[in-house]
Amino acid sequence: MAAFEYRQAQEIRDVLHRHNCRYLFIGKSGAILLGFPDTTQDADLFVDRSPENCRALVPALRELGFQLSDSHADDILRGKDFVQLKNGPFDLDLVFAPDGIERFEDAWGRRVEVEGFPVCHIDDIIASKMAAKRAKDLESLPRLQSFRQYLKTKQSDQDRPDAT
Repeated sequence: MAAFEYRQAQEIRDVLHRHNCRYLFIGKSGAILLGFPDTTQDADLFVDRSPENCRALVPALRELGFQLSDSHADDILRGKDFVQLKNGPFDLDLVFAPDGIERFEDAWGRRVEVEGFPVCHIDDIIASKMAAKRAKDLESLPRLQSFRQYLKTKQSDQDRPDAT
C-alpha cells in the first residue's frame, strides 16, 4: 500500500477549494502537514457535515478520481460519521464526527493554515486519537504528544523578542 504524499494533499486542497468545501486535515495526515516526522497510508479529512457542504463534496471527490457508488454518495450526502474511500487514486477517510471533537465549528476556529492546507490543531488531533482508543492510535500518542511539545517550544521561541 502506498503512503500518503504531499502531492495528494495538494490535489485535495485544490479541488475542494474549487468546490467551496469546508474540511480540515486530521489524523496522522494532518500531523504530517504540521511537520510530524512520520508516515501514514491515507489522508484523513474532518468534513463539515452541513447539507450544502456535503452536496459540494460529492462532485469534488469525483473530480479527484473517486468512483463513488450510490451508497457512498448517499453516505456523504447525509454526513455519515465515517466514510472510507478506497476506490480512487489514493485512500481517503472522511470523518464527519471524529471522536474527541464536539463540533466542526470548534475545530475550525482552532485550525492551523499550513501552505493553504486547513489542518486541525495538534491538540484536536491528539484528542481525537485519545478518544478513539484504537491500538494504533494509542501507540502513536507519545510521539504526537512529544511533537506537540516541540511545536509549543518552537512557537515560544518565535514569540520571544530578540536579545540583541
